[in-house]
Amino acid sequence: MTAIPILPASESASRRTVRHVLAVIMRDPLSFASTAIIVLFIFMAIFSYQIAPYPEEGAGKTHASNTLLPPSADHWFGTDKLGRDIVSRIIMGARPALIIPIGVVLFAVLIGAPLGALAGYKGGWLDEVIMRITDLFLAFPSLLLAMAIASALGRGLDKAAIALIISWWPWYTRIARGVTISLKERYFVEAAQAIGVSDLVIIFRHILPNTISPILVQATVDLGTVILAMGGLAFLGLGTQPPSPDWGLMVSDGRTYILDQWWIATFPGLAIFIVVLAFNLIGDTLRDIFDPRQYK
Repeated sequence: MTAIPILPASESASRRTVRHVLAVIMRDPLSFASTAIIVLFIFMAIFSYQIAPYPEEGAGKTHASNTLLPPSADHWFGTDKLGRDIVSRIIMGARPALIIPIGVVLFAVLIGAPLGALAGYKGGWLDEVIMRITDLFLAFPSLLLAMAIASALGRGLDKAAIALIISWWPWYTRIARGVTISLKERYFVEAAQAIGVSDLVIIFRHILPNTISPILVQATVDLGTVILAMGGLAFLGLGTQPPSPDWGLMVSDGRTYILDQWWIATFPGLAIFIVVLAFNLIGDTLRDIFDPRQYK
């Protein structure tokens, strides 16, 4: 007789969760449209060199004879002041617009979540120290703090990413701490303590995995917010530097031409708006799925 493989309970539960999420997204037109936009955004980021009509211009090569051309069959979104195709620039700018926010959010989670779990689990003076430092960072608006840090570090995409990581990790500390406080009195944590499991093992193997749902929801929304923040820093000259393609930098370049050559700033601005809105809508959908109690 052939043995029937039995899936681990955790794997079966994770598969059920994925199916449930997909079912909810498919039923909701806004969630489905947002997912399609994000998938297209990821596809553009991965295959930007292959699908951009003028990849050299997208990477920064100038074309003096084509400056400030309006939208046409050859250049769907027109060209900028240096004759570069705006469609190609938007497509090429999708890669840093995806990779940098993912890196910022990932490092913010890796820094903030363990600190929050440690503060919530241990309590006492350690909790006070961690949370007072967290409150100090949260006292400043994230973008304003990132601008100040980026100004101190200097211009450049890497400096802007570091500035955003420094200003973003406290949000995940607060989330992880709140979840940990509610979890540390549960029976599975008390059972682990009773058999002598160390505090670090309890935090990293039993508590942090149970913070994934609220952190995932926050991270999804933050991806869009970080894209907007990166665009803002680039607009101010603190992020990506020319001639690298960046949506915020393209908006900045086109602001002086907005009345006559409106397409230079409009289409990159629309790209930022659509992608950020898509991430926000998906984040709201995930929040509905993982924490339906707040909507009752």
